[in-house]
Amino acid sequence: MKLGVFTTLLSNLSLEESLKYFTSLGIEMVEIGVGGYPGNAHADPEVLLNDEKAFEEFTALIKKYNVQISALSCHSNPVHPNKEEAAAADKVIRNAILLAEKLGLHQINTFSGCPGDHEGAKYPNWVTCPWPNDFLDILEYQWNEVLIPYWKNLVAFAKEHGVNKIALEMHPGFCVYNTDTLLRLREAVGPEIGANFDPSHLIWQGMEPVAVIRALGDAIFHVHAKDTRIDKYNTARTGVLDTKPYSDEINRSWIFRSVGYGNDELYWKDIISNLRLVGYDYALSIEHEDSLMSQNEGLSKAVGTLKNCLITEDTGAMWWV
Repeated sequence: MKLGVFTTLLSNLSLEESLKYFTSLGIEMVEIGVGGYPGNAHADPEVLLNDEKAFEEFTALIKKYNVQISALSCHSNPVHPNKEEAAAADKVIRNAILLAEKLGLHQINTFSGCPGDHEGAKYPNWVTCPWPNDFLDILEYQWNEVLIPYWKNLVAFAKEHGVNKIALEMHPGFCVYNTDTLLRLREAVGPEIGANFDPSHLIWQGMEPVAVIRALGDAIFHVHAKDTRIDKYNTARTGVLDTKPYSDEINRSWIFRSVGYGNDELYWKDIISNLRLVGYDYALSIEHEDSLMSQNEGLSKAVGTLKNCLITEDTGAMWWV
């Protein structure tokens, strides 16, 4: 496995400034935002697909700093009930696929999206319980009339352009948010659908990351290294479905933390060991969204923790047998 980072952390800096800083910490892989929620500060497909000089400058920087691009990320909601928003998100994802093809990459990271509750809806409707039965009717519409048809079409486009891994981040608020929903969409659409495995979104839902790793197996295409700390007192009072602002840390039921500040090294060593058990040997891409730490401190602390936890060498033969 290799130490990586989601470069949107330093969207305020140029790509070269960011790469210089990241590599000084020992980072080997970069996940680059190309639109949607992550923005495209370091790689704008509209430019790189149409301006050969800009494309050559971009690839030269990647080569200069000797890093590998783990994925292009374009998290968005391509099935948004607002047709203009859906179309914009779909364009972002398709441009990411075209740029991946041009770069010789085979995967992108994004969200599944979430439709509304009917054709004329205005906002997404994330269903979290089966009763009253209205909610099951909404799920039937969302999955069978919108989500599955969209992703079948998108996967066909991706395959035409050499992208055979679409890593969906399991994130509350979207139709794919846990193990069962990821596997449901994968079964309906094909093996090109997999997971951008981010423990932070699983922890606060009450899931055990190792159990999810074992259930997903080779459906794990990419991994985010991000932690979550549960506040047991606030959770005991209000539960984990918390809509307070992320900035209201002391009153929230949970907050995102840098790796090692939500759970200890043993917890992360167990995650990494189980990733190896299911055959994952790719990026651990740090996504720093810890509001209690600066850009530098949050990233450097995460790097320090992961360097102690990462397994980087092949096992070789069992010399003791």
